[in-house]
Amino acid sequence: MKLFTVRSWTYVVIAILFFSCKDNSAEKKFEISGTITNNKTLRGVYLEELPAGASQGTIVDSSLIDKDGHYKLKGGAKESSFYAVLADQNDEFALASLINDVPKVTLDIQVNDQNYHYSDKYEVKGSPASQAMKDYVSAIGDNLHRIYLISRQVDSLRKLNTPDSLLEPLMMEWKGTGEKIRDFSYSSFDKTNDPALFIFELGYYQKMAERFGLEPFNPEDEVSIVNKASEKFPSHIGLADVKKDRIENLARIKKLRDIKWVGREAPDFSLPDANGKEIKLSSFRGKYVLVDFWASWCIPCRRENPNVVKAFNRFKDKNFAILGVSLDNPGEKENWLNAVKKDNLTWTQVSDLKGWQSIVVPMFDFGEVGIPYNILLDPNGVVIGERLQGSALLQKLEEVLQ
Repeated sequence: MKLFTVRSWTYVVIAILFFSCKDNSAEKKFEISGTITNNKTLRGVYLEELPAGASQGTIVDSSLIDKDGHYKLKGGAKESSFYAVLADQNDEFALASLINDVPKVTLDIQVNDQNYHYSDKYEVKGSPASQAMKDYVSAIGDNLHRIYLISRQVDSLRKLNTPDSLLEPLMMEWKGTGEKIRDFSYSSFDKTNDPALFIFELGYYQKMAERFGLEPFNPEDEVSIVNKASEKFPSHIGLADVKKDRIENLARIKKLRDIKWVGREAPDFSLPDANGKEIKLSSFRGKYVLVDFWASWCIPCRRENPNVVKAFNRFKDKNFAILGVSLDNPGEKENWLNAVKKDNLTWTQVSDLKGWQSIVVPMFDFGEVGIPYNILLDPNGVVIGERLQGSALLQKLEEVLQ
Protein backbone atom coordinates (compact mmCIF):
# COMPACT_ATOMS: atom_id res chain seq x y z
CA MET A 1 0.00 0.00 0.00
CA LYS A 2 1.29 3.47 -0.88
CA LEU A 3 0.56 5.58 2.17
CA PHE A 4 3.13 8.34 2.01
CA THR A 5 3.63 9.65 -1.51
CA VAL A 6 -0.02 9.94 -2.55
CA ARG A 7 -0.51 13.65 -3.20
CA SER A 8 -4.25 13.54 -2.62
CA TRP A 9 -3.77 12.27 0.97
CA THR A 10 -1.36 15.09 1.69
CA TYR A 11 -3.74 17.66 0.21
CA VAL A 12 -6.67 16.41 2.23
CA VAL A 13 -4.56 16.45 5.37
CA ILE A 14 -3.33 19.98 4.86
CA ALA A 15 -6.59 21.37 3.50
CA ILE A 16 -8.30 20.20 6.68
CA LEU A 17 -5.70 21.52 9.10
CA PHE A 18 -3.55 24.09 7.33
CA PHE A 19 -3.62 27.86 7.43
CA SER A 20 -5.89 30.17 5.46
CA CYS A 21 -3.68 33.19 4.83
CA LYS A 22 -0.36 33.57 3.06
CA ASP A 23 2.26 36.30 3.26
CA ASN A 24 5.15 36.00 0.83
CA SER A 25 7.21 38.75 2.46
CA ALA A 26 10.61 37.77 3.83
CA GLU A 27 10.51 34.33 2.21
CA LYS A 28 13.10 31.80 3.29
CA LYS A 29 14.80 30.27 0.24
CA PHE A 30 14.63 26.51 -0.05
CA GLU A 31 16.85 24.46 -2.39
CA ILE A 32 16.55 20.77 -3.19
CA SER A 33 19.21 18.90 -5.13
CA GLY A 34 20.13 15.28 -5.66
CA THR A 35 20.10 12.45 -8.14
CA ILE A 36 17.41 10.45 -9.90
CA THR A 37 18.48 6.82 -10.29
CA ASN A 38 17.05 3.81 -12.11
CA ASN A 39 15.76 6.33 -14.65
CA LYS A 40 15.20 5.41 -18.29
CA THR A 41 12.79 8.00 -19.68
CA LEU A 42 12.17 10.77 -17.11
CA ARG A 43 13.64 14.04 -18.43
CA GLY A 44 12.80 16.44 -15.60
CA VAL A 45 11.08 16.97 -12.26
CA TYR A 46 8.79 19.61 -10.77
CA LEU A 47 8.60 21.21 -7.34
CA GLU A 48 5.11 21.83 -6.02
CA GLU A 49 4.21 23.92 -2.99
CA LEU A 50 0.93 23.40 -1.20
CA PRO A 51 -0.53 26.90 -0.89
CA ALA A 52 -2.03 27.92 2.38
CA GLY A 53 -5.53 26.56 2.80
CA ALA A 54 -5.71 25.28 -0.79
CA SER A 55 -6.75 21.86 -2.00
CA GLN A 56 -4.43 22.04 -5.02
CA GLY A 57 -0.71 22.69 -5.14
CA THR A 58 1.23 25.26 -7.15
CA ILE A 59 4.24 24.41 -9.31
CA VAL A 60 7.02 26.77 -8.17
CA ASP A 61 10.01 25.37 -10.06
CA SER A 62 11.18 22.69 -12.49
CA SER A 63 14.52 21.16 -13.41
CA LEU A 64 15.94 19.04 -16.18
CA ILE A 65 17.78 15.89 -15.17
CA ASP A 66 21.32 15.81 -16.54
CA LYS A 67 23.07 12.75 -17.97
CA ASP A 68 24.35 11.81 -14.50
CA GLY A 69 20.86 12.06 -12.96
CA HIS A 70 21.41 15.36 -11.17
CA TYR A 71 18.69 17.97 -10.71
CA LYS A 72 18.15 21.15 -8.67
CA LEU A 73 14.90 22.79 -7.53
CA LYS A 74 14.22 26.02 -5.64
CA GLY A 75 11.29 27.34 -3.64
CA GLY A 76 10.53 29.73 -0.85
CA ALA A 77 7.97 30.29 1.89
CA LYS A 78 7.68 32.59 4.88
CA GLU A 79 7.61 29.72 7.34
CA SER A 80 7.76 25.95 7.57
CA SER A 81 5.59 24.49 4.80
CA PHE A 82 5.09 21.45 2.53
CA TYR A 83 6.52 20.55 -0.87
CA ALA A 84 6.23 17.65 -3.30
CA VAL A 85 8.66 16.57 -6.02
CA LEU A 86 6.76 15.34 -9.08
CA ALA A 87 7.61 13.54 -12.30
CA ASP A 88 4.72 15.32 -14.02
CA GLN A 89 2.63 18.33 -13.06
CA ASN A 90 -0.59 16.31 -13.18
CA ASP A 91 0.63 13.19 -11.35
CA GLU A 92 -1.55 11.81 -8.57
CA PHE A 93 1.51 10.48 -6.76
CA ALA A 94 4.55 12.43 -5.61
CA LEU A 95 8.04 11.01 -5.95
CA ALA A 96 8.78 12.46 -2.50
CA SER A 97 7.38 14.95 0.02
CA LEU A 98 9.37 17.45 2.08
CA ILE A 99 9.25 20.27 4.62
CA ASN A 100 11.37 23.42 4.12
CA ASP A 101 12.89 23.52 7.59
CA VAL A 102 16.43 24.16 6.29
CA PRO A 103 17.82 26.18 3.33
CA LYS A 104 19.29 23.17 1.50
CA VAL A 105 18.12 19.58 1.25
CA THR A 106 19.64 16.61 -0.57
CA LEU A 107 17.00 14.31 -2.02
CA ASP A 108 17.99 11.15 -3.89
CA ILE A 109 15.14 9.33 -5.60
CA GLN A 110 15.02 5.87 -7.13
CA VAL A 111 12.19 5.79 -9.66
CA ASN A 112 10.33 2.65 -10.59
CA ASP A 113 11.88 1.10 -13.70
CA GLN A 114 8.46 0.21 -15.07
CA ASN A 115 6.78 3.56 -14.42
CA TYR A 116 8.82 6.69 -13.70
CA HIS A 117 5.78 8.45 -12.19
CA TYR A 118 6.37 6.38 -9.04
CA SER A 119 9.37 6.13 -6.71
CA ASP A 120 10.54 2.83 -5.26
CA LYS A 121 12.33 4.67 -2.48
CA TYR A 122 14.00 7.96 -1.66
CA GLU A 123 16.54 9.29 0.83
CA VAL A 124 16.46 12.79 2.28
CA LYS A 125 19.50 14.40 3.91
CA GLY A 126 19.87 17.68 5.73
CA SER A 127 16.20 18.18 6.62
CA PRO A 128 15.29 16.77 10.06
CA ALA A 129 11.59 17.61 9.60
CA SER A 130 11.38 15.89 6.19
CA GLN A 131 13.09 12.79 7.57
CA ALA A 132 10.84 12.80 10.63
CA MET A 133 7.76 13.04 8.39
CA LYS A 134 8.95 10.05 6.38
CA ASP A 135 9.84 8.13 9.56
CA TYR A 136 6.44 8.81 11.14
CA VAL A 137 4.54 7.39 8.19
CA SER A 138 6.91 4.44 7.94
CA ALA A 139 6.56 3.74 11.67
CA ILE A 140 2.78 3.36 11.53
CA GLY A 141 2.74 1.78 8.07
CA ASP A 142 3.30 -1.82 9.22
CA ASN A 143 0.45 -1.60 11.71
CA LEU A 144 -1.85 -0.02 9.12
CA HIS A 145 -1.01 -2.85 6.75
CA ARG A 146 -1.87 -5.37 9.50
CA ILE A 147 -5.23 -3.69 10.00
CA TYR A 148 -5.83 -3.82 6.25
CA LEU A 149 -5.19 -7.58 6.26
CA ILE A 150 -7.48 -8.04 9.27
CA SER A 151 -10.27 -6.10 7.53
CA ARG A 152 -9.93 -8.32 4.45
CA GLN A 153 -10.12 -11.42 6.63
CA VAL A 154 -13.16 -10.11 8.49
CA ASP A 155 -14.92 -9.34 5.20
CA SER A 156 -14.23 -12.86 3.94
CA LEU A 157 -15.52 -14.47 7.13
CA ARG A 158 -18.65 -12.32 7.16
CA LYS A 159 -19.33 -13.43 3.59
CA LEU A 160 -19.42 -16.98 4.97
CA ASN A 161 -21.89 -15.91 7.69
CA THR A 162 -19.31 -16.55 10.42
CA PRO A 163 -20.78 -15.97 13.92
CA ASP A 164 -19.74 -12.77 15.66
CA SER A 165 -18.18 -14.80 18.49
CA LEU A 166 -15.62 -16.24 16.07
CA LEU A 167 -14.83 -12.80 14.69
CA GLU A 168 -14.19 -11.35 18.15
CA PRO A 169 -10.42 -12.23 18.32
CA LEU A 170 -9.84 -10.47 14.99
CA MET A 171 -11.84 -7.44 16.07
CA MET A 172 -9.87 -7.25 19.31
CA GLU A 173 -6.58 -7.39 17.38
CA TRP A 174 -7.91 -4.66 15.08
CA LYS A 175 -8.73 -2.49 18.08
CA GLY A 176 -5.44 -3.17 19.84
CA THR A 177 -3.36 -2.39 16.75
CA GLY A 178 -5.30 0.83 16.30
CA GLU A 179 -4.59 1.82 19.90
CA LYS A 180 -0.85 1.30 19.31
CA ILE A 181 -0.97 3.66 16.32
CA ARG A 182 -2.95 6.24 18.27
CA ASP A 183 -0.59 6.14 21.27
CA PHE A 184 2.47 6.37 19.02
CA SER A 185 0.98 9.34 17.17
CA TYR A 186 0.13 11.19 20.37
CA SER A 187 3.68 10.67 21.59
CA SER A 188 5.06 11.86 18.24
CA PHE A 189 3.07 15.11 18.46
CA ASP A 190 4.89 15.92 21.71
CA LYS A 191 8.32 15.14 20.27
CA THR A 192 8.14 17.07 17.01
CA ASN A 193 10.37 20.12 16.63
CA ASP A 194 8.66 21.56 13.55
CA PRO A 195 5.14 23.08 13.42
CA ALA A 196 4.49 21.96 9.82
CA LEU A 197 5.49 18.42 10.79
CA PHE A 198 3.04 18.55 13.70
CA ILE A 199 0.24 19.73 11.39
CA PHE A 200 1.02 16.91 8.96
CA GLU A 201 1.14 14.19 11.62
CA LEU A 202 -2.14 15.22 13.25
CA GLY A 203 -3.94 15.46 9.92
CA TYR A 204 -2.41 12.24 8.60
CA TYR A 205 -3.49 10.28 11.68
CA GLN A 206 -7.03 11.63 11.47
CA LYS A 207 -7.34 10.60 7.81
CA MET A 208 -5.84 7.16 8.45
CA ALA A 209 -8.23 6.73 11.37
CA GLU A 210 -11.13 7.40 9.01
CA ARG A 211 -9.76 5.08 6.35
CA PHE A 212 -8.81 2.15 8.59
CA GLY A 213 -11.50 2.31 11.25
CA LEU A 214 -9.28 3.61 14.06
CA GLU A 215 -10.41 5.82 16.91
CA PRO A 216 -9.84 9.42 15.77
CA PHE A 217 -8.98 12.25 18.09
CA ASN A 218 -12.36 13.83 18.82
CA PRO A 219 -12.87 17.60 18.44
CA GLU A 220 -12.14 18.21 22.13
CA ASP A 221 -8.91 16.18 21.85
CA GLU A 222 -7.88 18.10 18.73
CA VAL A 223 -8.27 21.46 20.44
CA SER A 224 -6.24 20.27 23.44
CA ILE A 225 -3.48 18.84 21.21
CA VAL A 226 -3.29 21.93 19.01
CA ASN A 227 -3.29 24.27 22.03
CA LYS A 228 -0.27 22.43 23.38
CA ALA A 229 1.56 22.69 20.05
CA SER A 230 0.70 26.38 19.79
CA GLU A 231 2.42 27.01 23.10
CA LYS A 232 5.49 25.25 21.70
CA PHE A 233 5.45 27.15 18.37
CA PRO A 234 3.83 30.52 19.23
CA SER A 235 5.12 32.41 16.16
CA HIS A 236 3.96 30.01 13.45
CA ILE A 237 1.15 31.69 11.52
CA GLY A 238 -0.16 28.45 10.06
CA LEU A 239 -0.45 26.76 13.42
CA ALA A 240 -2.22 29.79 14.85
CA ASP A 241 -4.82 29.48 12.12
CA VAL A 242 -5.07 25.73 12.72
CA LYS A 243 -5.85 26.51 16.35
CA LYS A 244 -8.53 29.01 15.33
CA ASP A 245 -10.05 26.53 12.86
CA ARG A 246 -10.15 23.67 15.38
CA ILE A 247 -11.75 25.86 18.05
CA GLU A 248 -14.40 27.00 15.56
CA ASN A 249 -14.94 23.40 14.45
CA LEU A 250 -15.49 22.31 18.05
CA ALA A 251 -18.04 25.09 18.47
CA ARG A 252 -19.86 23.88 15.34
CA ILE A 253 -19.84 20.30 16.59
CA LYS A 254 -21.23 21.30 19.97
CA LYS A 255 -23.97 23.24 18.25
CA LEU A 256 -24.84 20.26 16.08
CA ARG A 257 -24.88 18.01 19.12
CA ASP A 258 -27.39 20.35 20.69
CA ILE A 259 -29.64 20.27 17.63
CA LYS A 260 -31.91 17.26 18.12
CA TRP A 261 -34.21 15.81 15.51
CA VAL A 262 -36.23 14.13 18.22
CA GLY A 263 -39.75 15.55 18.27
CA ARG A 264 -39.48 17.00 14.75
CA GLU A 265 -40.97 15.63 11.54
CA ALA A 266 -38.27 14.23 9.28
CA PRO A 267 -37.94 15.94 5.88
CA ASP A 268 -39.03 13.80 2.96
CA PHE A 269 -36.60 12.72 0.24
CA SER A 270 -36.50 10.41 -2.75
CA LEU A 271 -33.48 8.34 -3.84
CA PRO A 272 -33.05 5.44 -6.31
CA ASP A 273 -32.63 1.84 -5.24
CA ALA A 274 -30.18 -0.52 -6.97
CA ASN A 275 -32.56 -0.90 -9.92
CA GLY A 276 -33.10 2.82 -10.35
CA LYS A 277 -36.56 2.87 -8.78
CA GLU A 278 -37.20 6.04 -6.78
CA ILE A 279 -38.01 5.34 -3.13
CA LYS A 280 -39.56 8.04 -0.96
CA LEU A 281 -39.10 8.16 2.77
CA SER A 282 -42.77 9.10 3.07
CA SER A 283 -43.73 5.76 1.50
CA PHE A 284 -42.92 4.18 4.87
CA ARG A 285 -45.60 6.17 6.71
CA GLY A 286 -47.66 3.95 8.99
CA LYS A 287 -44.57 2.05 10.19
CA TYR A 288 -41.76 2.64 12.59
CA VAL A 289 -38.75 3.14 10.32
CA LEU A 290 -35.05 3.41 11.01
CA VAL A 291 -33.28 5.59 8.43
CA ASP A 292 -29.73 4.25 8.47
CA PHE A 293 -26.99 6.37 6.81
CA TRP A 294 -23.87 4.34 6.02
CA ALA A 295 -21.36 3.45 3.25
CA SER A 296 -19.44 0.39 2.11
CA TRP A 297 -16.13 2.22 2.65
CA CYS A 298 -17.02 3.23 6.23
CA ILE A 299 -15.41 0.67 8.54
CA PRO A 300 -17.27 1.84 11.68
CA CYS A 301 -20.51 1.45 9.68
CA ARG A 302 -19.58 -2.08 8.66
CA ARG A 303 -18.79 -2.92 12.27
CA GLU A 304 -22.20 -1.57 13.31
CA ASN A 305 -24.12 -3.44 10.60
CA PRO A 306 -24.43 -6.72 12.58
CA ASN A 307 -26.25 -4.78 15.33
CA VAL A 308 -28.65 -3.33 12.76
CA VAL A 309 -29.21 -6.81 11.27
CA LYS A 310 -29.98 -8.15 14.73
CA ALA A 311 -32.50 -5.37 15.34
CA PHE A 312 -34.18 -5.91 11.97
CA ASN A 313 -34.54 -9.66 12.46
CA ARG A 314 -36.00 -9.21 15.93
CA PHE A 315 -38.58 -6.54 15.08
CA LYS A 316 -39.34 -6.84 11.34
CA ASP A 317 -42.68 -8.48 12.08
CA LYS A 318 -43.76 -5.72 14.48
CA ASN A 319 -44.56 -2.90 12.05
CA PHE A 320 -40.87 -2.02 11.77
CA ALA A 321 -38.81 -1.29 8.65
CA ILE A 322 -35.35 0.01 7.79
CA LEU A 323 -34.36 2.31 4.94
CA GLY A 324 -30.63 2.09 4.28
CA VAL A 325 -29.13 5.22 2.69
CA SER A 326 -25.64 4.72 1.31
CA LEU A 327 -23.07 7.49 0.91
CA ASP A 328 -21.02 5.47 -1.53
CA ASN A 329 -19.17 7.49 -4.15
CA PRO A 330 -19.66 7.82 -7.92
CA GLY A 331 -18.61 4.66 -9.74
CA GLU A 332 -18.82 2.53 -6.59
CA LYS A 333 -22.20 0.90 -7.10
CA GLU A 334 -20.64 -2.56 -7.14
CA ASN A 335 -18.88 -1.90 -3.82
CA TRP A 336 -22.20 -0.75 -2.34
CA LEU A 337 -24.15 -3.81 -3.51
CA ASN A 338 -21.39 -6.22 -2.51
CA ALA A 339 -21.40 -4.75 1.01
CA VAL A 340 -25.19 -5.08 1.17
CA LYS A 341 -24.86 -8.76 0.28
CA LYS A 342 -21.87 -9.51 2.53
CA ASP A 343 -23.41 -7.81 5.56
CA ASN A 344 -26.86 -9.39 5.01
CA LEU A 345 -28.69 -6.07 4.76
CA THR A 346 -32.00 -7.46 3.53
CA TRP A 347 -34.05 -4.26 3.84
CA THR A 348 -34.61 -1.47 1.31
CA GLN A 349 -31.40 0.24 0.21
CA VAL A 350 -31.09 3.51 -1.74
CA SER A 351 -28.26 5.76 -2.88
CA ASP A 352 -27.58 8.56 -5.35
CA LEU A 353 -23.89 7.46 -5.32
CA LYS A 354 -22.66 10.98 -4.65
CA GLY A 355 -20.80 10.35 -1.38
CA TRP A 356 -20.82 13.37 0.90
CA GLN A 357 -22.45 15.38 -1.90
CA SER A 358 -25.65 13.37 -1.47
CA ILE A 359 -28.80 15.45 -1.04
CA VAL A 360 -29.48 13.83 2.34
CA VAL A 361 -26.31 15.15 4.05
CA PRO A 362 -27.33 18.83 4.28
CA MET A 363 -30.97 17.83 4.63
CA PHE A 364 -30.28 16.00 7.90
CA ASP A 365 -27.15 18.03 8.73
CA PHE A 366 -24.91 15.16 9.85
CA GLY A 367 -21.84 16.01 7.75
CA GLU A 368 -19.89 17.20 10.78
CA VAL A 369 -20.68 14.23 13.01
CA GLY A 370 -20.20 11.64 10.23
CA ILE A 371 -21.48 8.11 9.76
CA PRO A 372 -22.77 5.72 10.92
CA TYR A 373 -25.76 7.91 11.69
CA ASN A 374 -29.46 7.11 11.98
CA ILE A 375 -32.86 8.42 13.01
CA LEU A 376 -35.90 6.43 14.15
CA LEU A 377 -39.32 7.63 12.97
CA ASP A 378 -42.75 6.81 14.36
CA PRO A 379 -45.65 5.92 12.00
CA ASN A 380 -46.39 9.63 11.53
CA GLY A 381 -42.86 10.43 10.36
CA VAL A 382 -41.82 12.13 13.60
CA VAL A 383 -38.31 11.42 14.90
CA ILE A 384 -38.33 9.52 18.19
CA GLY A 385 -34.65 8.47 18.28
CA GLU A 386 -31.31 9.60 16.91
CA ARG A 387 -27.79 8.12 16.72
CA LEU A 388 -28.99 4.77 18.07
CA GLN A 389 -26.12 2.28 17.92
CA GLY A 390 -25.32 -1.06 19.53
CA SER A 391 -27.51 -1.93 22.51
CA ALA A 392 -29.10 1.55 22.45
CA LEU A 393 -30.90 0.67 19.21
CA LEU A 394 -32.32 -2.57 20.61
CA GLN A 395 -33.37 -0.88 23.84
CA LYS A 396 -35.24 1.88 22.00
CA LEU A 397 -37.00 -0.57 19.70
CA GLU A 398 -38.01 -2.75 22.65
CA GLU A 399 -39.41 0.36 24.32
CA VAL A 400 -41.66 1.36 21.41
CA LEU A 401 -42.45 -1.99 19.76
CA GLN A 402 -43.01 -4.45 22.62
